[in-house]
Parts: sequence; C-alpha cells; structure tokens
Amino acid sequence: MYRPVRRLLGVPVCAVAAALLLAGCGGGGGGGDEERAAASKSAVPSARPMTLEALGKAVGCETAPKEGGKTLDFRQGVCKSADGDYVLLTFDTAEGQRGWLDTAQMYGGVYLVGNRWVLSADPRSAMEKARAELGGTIEESPYGASPSAS
Repeated sequence: MYRPVRRLLGVPVCAVAAALLLAGCGGGGGGGDEERAAASKSAVPSARPMTLEALGKAVGCETAPKEGGKTLDFRQGVCKSADGDYVLLTFDTAEGQRGWLDTAQMYGGVYLVGNRWVLSADPRSAMEKARAELGGTIEESPYGASPSAS
C-alpha cells in the first residue's frame, strides 16, 4: 500500500525540484549594460565607518548628539533634527554591531545599518532620508514593530 503512494508522490516532487533548479539557472534577461546603468542610478552611497559626531552632522542634528555612554564595544547618542529624532550608535567591531542588532531586533524596530554604525529615527521617513545621504541598508525586525510604534 505504501509503495504506490510513494511512487505517485515522488514524480511531482521531482518535477517541482527540477523546475526550481532550472528557474534558478536562468540568465539576466539580456538587458546587460542598460540594467547595470539603472542599478547604479538607484544605488545609494556606500556606508562607510563614521563617528557619533559625524553621524549627527550627516543627519542634520541641531546640536552634537547627547552621548548615552560608551560601552565596551559601542557608543550611543541621541539628537534632534528638523526631520525627526535619532538614536545613533557606532561600533568598534562588525561583530559587536551584529550582536547588538540581533539582540535589539528581538524587541522590534527598524534600523538603518552601515559599516559599524546603526541609527534609528522617528518618523521612519527621517531614516529613509538619512539613507539617501549615508547609504546603508534598512533592517526591519522579523518580530514586528516595536511596542512604542503606533
């Protein structure tokens, strides 16, 4: 009884697997230079390492970021700009940054992540504007919005 069922299920499973493998091997669509030009126009600046003060200046903080303290691996500061309120962090190591992000994302939130720096902003549009200036990627918590978000 089990042998015919396995045989019947084996054919569709193999067909789906083969289709997925072949779909992954497809070419770029022939656009070549046009596609690369479009991608470079939409690319954001590279996210370079920055100091807390340089981050504050880049996002237009009205005053230097008010530092919340230096820990073993990162500095944290807060500031206000015309666009919104920012929490800024700079990290000594990429490993420390990733560890901080992994922990912070358990509590929800959205972060702009660069090379050894992270920022968060309220409203989110301020963070997206900062991304155009600083580069980086926006990472959203897989656990949903933070409890303070409305």
